[in-house]
Formats: sequence, structure tokens, C-alpha cells
Amino acid sequence: MDYRSIAQQIYDNIGGRQNIVSAAHCATRLRLVIGDNEKCSKEALENVEGVKGVFEASGQLQIILGTGTVNKVYDEFIAIAGISAASKEEVKQAAASKQNVFQRLIKTLGDVFVPIIPAIVASGLLMGLLEGLGKVFPAMTQSGTYTIIHLFSNAAFVFLPILIAISAAKVFGGNIFLGAVIGMIMIHTDLMNAWSVASAETIPTADAWFGLYQINLVGYQGHVIPVVIAVWFMSMLEKKLHKIVPEIIDLFVTPLVTVLATGYLTLTVFGPVFSWIENGVLDGVQFLITLPLGIGSALAGAVYAPTVVAGVHHMYNALEAGLLSSKGLNIWMPIATAANVAQGAAALAMALKTKNQKLKALALPSSLSAFLGITEPVIFGVNLRYMKCFIAGCVGGAVGGLMAGLTGVGASAYGITGLFGYLITTDYTVQYTMVVAASVITAFVISWVLYREEQIPAAESIEQKSETENSSAQAEFRCEKNTVYSPLKGNAIPLTEVKDSTFAGEILGKGMAVIPSEGTVYAPFDGTVETVFDTKHAVGLTSTDGVEILIHVGINTVELGGKYYETHVSEGDSVHAGQPLVTFSIEDIKNAGYDITTPVIVTNTDDYQEVVMEAAGEIQVLDRAVTVK
Repeated sequence: MDYRSIAQQIYDNIGGRQNIVSAAHCATRLRLVIGDNEKCSKEALENVEGVKGVFEASGQLQIILGTGTVNKVYDEFIAIAGISAASKEEVKQAAASKQNVFQRLIKTLGDVFVPIIPAIVASGLLMGLLEGLGKVFPAMTQSGTYTIIHLFSNAAFVFLPILIAISAAKVFGGNIFLGAVIGMIMIHTDLMNAWSVASAETIPTADAWFGLYQINLVGYQGHVIPVVIAVWFMSMLEKKLHKIVPEIIDLFVTPLVTVLATGYLTLTVFGPVFSWIENGVLDGVQFLITLPLGIGSALAGAVYAPTVVAGVHHMYNALEAGLLSSKGLNIWMPIATAANVAQGAAALAMALKTKNQKLKALALPSSLSAFLGITEPVIFGVNLRYMKCFIAGCVGGAVGGLMAGLTGVGASAYGITGLFGYLITTDYTVQYTMVVAASVITAFVISWVLYREEQIPAAESIEQKSETENSSAQAEFRCEKNTVYSPLKGNAIPLTEVKDSTFAGEILGKGMAVIPSEGTVYAPFDGTVETVFDTKHAVGLTSTDGVEILIHVGINTVELGGKYYETHVSEGDSVHAGQPLVTFSIEDIKNAGYDITTPVIVTNTDDYQEVVMEAAGEIQVLDRAVTVK
């Protein structure tokens, strides 16, 4: 095999040196980040000798060459291209850097705040339950048990800067324990508690930068952005010091200088400046959504669902955390609930009105999921296909948002919406009910009026074969970390038994395969659609945990050119476990002479120590199929 010739052909067919951003390789694949996808010819790449497959995932062009071949081709490739070798992590960073600044900012905020949501939810639920029980049983508030539980019910909020600092350090690649120290510095007991400032007669101060100016010795309880900025600086400084400090003294010098410099800059620069900016942003948001007559909150309720479609809704986590910490009340959560339940109500109207049983089986459980706060199935699986229903949901969200603004309802936590939101709005039960009712009734009525069976011919193409009760279970499904669930119903077999040497040899990665008994592929986890093949026979996804998979429906079915397949998602879509991705005709594909066996492959196998097939034999949709360690 001529490795240099292979490398040269790959180089020529991706647009040459000027189109290469970064390059690395793993055990089986050449990982490239290219500047302009239009300059790349995937078809030509697939025809290069030794290339066993080409696909895109996580912003990377991945060319499958196989063990033993890829490293030799890679050496020739970087020599031809005149570039330096890069690690897989550097390539991932390069892929992320292709996003615009706003996208990277939103992703970063999501990465920081999503992991700490369980802690916030736990504390918020405890606070809500205690407050509710205290109103029903006033004597309970005098008990020792109440006092103890109340003590730790608000712990996550009292020490929120530390939680944020740890999560941010992990995201920015810093030492999480040094990050925790920065968080501790910002709420140190020697500083006046920020929540006590309003009632204080005097505020302690200290000279900064050799008497240049004075700072208030006040903690940063209730602040979010200053913590993120401080830990970002800490992480960058720490990594820089690790590179320049001699190893023999690195263990002592780097932590000392990092904490000293970051701590001082935090209390004298980052904290004062960014807390002022953050307060301005929060005041602006609060001003907007508390405009007279609920105008601002109505607007927010209307645009919430479109931001979910755009994938930028994770920015609301930071907003809610800031509102909750600084204002003591999360007034954004009821608006989010209004938008979510409205989308559910719009789909519910369709489910009850339609006579198409396949559509009914898809819409009904998805709508119920939205009422519980999970909207991806109903938005991407149903309402966006029938745009009038999506618009009805947006109008319902606006009306519910209007009601939220008029009633002043707020929550004691964030991370949950919908019917579960009653647990964190115990002080506003009536108002919260009014918000939900206004959203549901408006969206339901509009959707019912606008929906016309004959106007939705696409409904006949949805091959939702599962029984309604199974679909309902999928809609309420919660994913475990590092787990891939079965995307199909059928018979599970080891990948090594697939009648194709590329799959059986695990050249593309490890996993399992399913011989399907029903013609629908479902999302095997919560994540993002990375690739939808033009021929519709395969789809690539990345889970929220970073597991990358390829679902390839049938063997050599690329030759069908998309015949007998229909896709229901697009590249970049966010999907929820159990959401339909592809429908296909088993009988037609078999009659055309193709094996219907469907490999489910973890394409970033080399990122894990172990990839384990969890099931064999008869398997249902969303049964545990593969786990990674």
C-alpha cells in the first residue's frame, strides 16, 4: 500500500493546505478540521485506496483508515501539508473554534452551569417543600428536624460561587481544587456577607494596588459571572505557569502564584468590575420581563421555543442562577414553563384531533413530555414539522409569559419546569396555575383550530410503529451517563457477527448491532445530530456526555441512494432519547437484496478504556445497549 499516495489524494480532495485548520489521528481515523466544507469532496475521499469511510462528527472530518494504516498515512499527510502534528484534544478545540464568539460563549456557559443543576434542583426542591409544609403545619417550623433540614436546604445557594468555580475550572482545564479556593476566597467569612450590606451601617474597605483606590470588603454571594471570569483567568495562568516553571519547583510555585495573583485580581478588579456589569445585565433583564402589563415577559415567552430550536437556550441557566442568587427569586422559570407547556398543548390538540394513529402515537407522548419540562421531543419530533402547531405553541408561550409578568410569580430554584415546577413555586401556587392554564388553553385552542388533517400529508410518512404506552415511556425517559440505548427494536447481536468486514473488524469502532423488527430508528440518548448522510441510511450523533456514535441502517445500503428511507432530523438538531430519527421499509430493503442488520458504533472508541455491549437477543427501543468507561 502506497501511504504517501493515499495521503496526497486526501490532501488534494480536502482543498489543500489553505483549507486545513488542524490534523490529528486516533487508533483508526484521521481527524481533520477544515476551513470550508464546500472545498471537500467526500465522494472522492471515499474512493481513495485504503479509506474505509468518511463522516463528520463534532466539527471534525473523520477519515477511517484502520489500525496500522492511519498512523503511517498521517505521517505522510503532515509532511505533504507542511503542518505540525496535533493531539486529539487540540483538534477538538480547533473544531470548536470554528464556531462564532456567541456560540462559543453560550456553549461555555452551558458547560459550566449544566453540571451543577442537580445540586440547585435538590436545594430548591427542599426549600419549596419545607416552605409548603410550614404553611400547612405551622408548628412543624419549631421542630429540630425542620431546623436541620432547613440548614442544608439552601446550602447550594449559600456556597454557589464554590460550585460554579469547581465546574468552571473543569471546563477551562484548570485544577478544580484551585478553582474551589478561588470560590472560597470570594465568599470568605472575613468579608461582609453580600446579603447583609443593605442593613449594614458601615461597609469595611481596604486599600488596593498600593493605595491607588479602595475596595469594599464584601463577599460575592449572589454573583455568577465574576466567578466564571476569575476561574477562567486562574486556569489560563495555571496552564501558562506549568509550561514555563521548571518541573523541580512547579509543584510549589505554580499553585502559589496562581492563587496569589488570581485572588488579588479577583477581589480588586474582576469582582468589582464584573459584578457591576452582571448587576446591570440582571437589572436590564428584570426590567424587560417586568415591563408594565407583562409586555416584556410575553415577548420572552414567545421567543423561548425558537431559542431552543437554535440551541442557545442553555444561556438561561446563567441568567436564572444570577436572578436567584442576587434577587432571591427566579422570575424566568415561570416564563420557560409557559413556553414549554404551550408546545405540549399544541401537540396534544393535534394528537386528539388527528385520525392518523401513527401521528397520534408520536404526538401524544411527546406532548406529555413537554408538560414535564422536556420539550425537545415535541418541538423537533412533532411541532416543527407542522409549523402552525409550533406557532400556536409560541403564541401560548407569549400569553403564559404575559400572565407570569402580571402576577409576579417566581421560583426558588432552576433546572425544572412544567408540572414539576409546582415544587419550587410553593409561594405562588395559584399564580403558577394561572400561567400554566393560560399557556395550555391558548396553545390548545389555536392548534385545534389551525390543524387540518388534509393539510398534513407528511403525517402518512411517519412510521411510528411502537405502541402508545411504549412511546410514553420513551418521552419520560432519563438517560444515564456514558450509556447508549438501543435505537431499534429487534434482535441484538455482537458487532463481530455482522456480515461485513469493516463493521465486524471494529475498524470504525466498537459497539453492537441490531437486526430490526420495526422500521424506525430512535435517538439512543440525549444529544446532537452531527451527520445525516445524503443517502439517509446512516446518522451520526454525539451525546451530552461526548459519546459519538454512528447508526448505519443495513449493509451496503448506501447503494440504494436514499430509496426506502426518510429522515426526520437535520444536522445540528438537538434530540432527546426516543425521538424518531429515520424511518425505513424493512421489506423493501430486503427485497432489494440488502442485509438489514444495523450496526450501532461508538466512533470515538479510542477515547475510552472500555466499550461494553450490555444486551443480546431480543431488545426493545431504549433498552441499555452499550456503555463506555
